[in-house]
Amino acid sequence: MPKIILVDENDNQIGLEEKLKCHLGKGILHRAFSVFVFNDKKELLLQERSAEKMLWPLYWTNTCCSHSIENEEYEEAGQRRLKEEMGFNCTLEFIGKFQYQASYKNIGSENELCSVLVGKYNGEIFADPKEVADYRWINFEELKKDVSENPEKYTPWFKMELERFFEDSNY
Repeated sequence: MPKIILVDENDNQIGLEEKLKCHLGKGILHRAFSVFVFNDKKELLLQERSAEKMLWPLYWTNTCCSHSIENEEYEEAGQRRLKEEMGFNCTLEFIGKFQYQASYKNIGSENELCSVLVGKYNGEIFADPKEVADYRWINFEELKKDVSENPEKYTPWFKMELERFFEDSNY
């Protein structure tokens, strides 16, 4: 299994580490990305994380997310993971990054410098059931209402990304 990239707060690589070790305790700061895919109806593709996930299993989140591996650009990493998790690919555009830390019960944490990538897609989805329990397209008004009324159903990074990068969906 490839190691993920440890970074400082300026996104400078400072080492490599096993994924599991990066997520124990309060976590070790590492590089990550989140992909948001919209269709022509301006709906966002959400996924419900697999029950097999160590952190936030069966929570709803953005289209996919993961970690870059050594010598992999954000867009390249996002396309790799989008194909692995959702079974399709599309062009991705970097729109920004932010740092956060979030703990899940007493199991572990995310401690990430996370880049946000956006793409458009209108074709078929072939989600990997080991990665994705369910998926759906949702319009932004419905999404904002559900996140507001049921925040416990969504991953912490997704809620932060919605607030920071998608106040109004122009996608």
